[in-house]
Amino acid sequence: MNETFIPTSDYNKRKWYVIDCKGKRLGRIASVVSSVLSGKINSYYHPAFDTGDYVILINAEYLTLDREFNKFHVYKPGRPGRSLKRLINALPQRIIENCIFGMMPNGMGRKQFAKRLKIYEGSQHPHAAQIPIELENLDSFY
Repeated sequence: MNETFIPTSDYNKRKWYVIDCKGKRLGRIASVVSSVLSGKINSYYHPAFDTGDYVILINAEYLTLDREFNKFHVYKPGRPGRSLKRLINALPQRIIENCIFGMMPNGMGRKQFAKRLKIYEGSQHPHAAQIPIELENLDSFY
């Protein structure tokens, strides 16, 4: 009789991947990163268990955005002069995190997926000891 492999919750075969964001678009990277973090690229994927991997994004400041993000946030409605604040593009890390977090599947593990995402603005990162695998061609990743 065939038995289906179901990973346990403490399954420790997590890999580390490095993606260079220089010259790449935000939506393409976010879709790849969300599938890697949730574990959908693994052969032993199961939707009830967390089998995702770690992702390191380097050169985040060189990521190309489709448009300039002008977001407004109302802090205190009804208070003239203080209620409307404009959020600027000063932090590319926050823009990337919000985009990837929005593409994550809903459920219990959503916050754990976001904790495995590491974003750095330079080309250096402190995770060399984990021997990360570099993903270069994201179009043929699927």
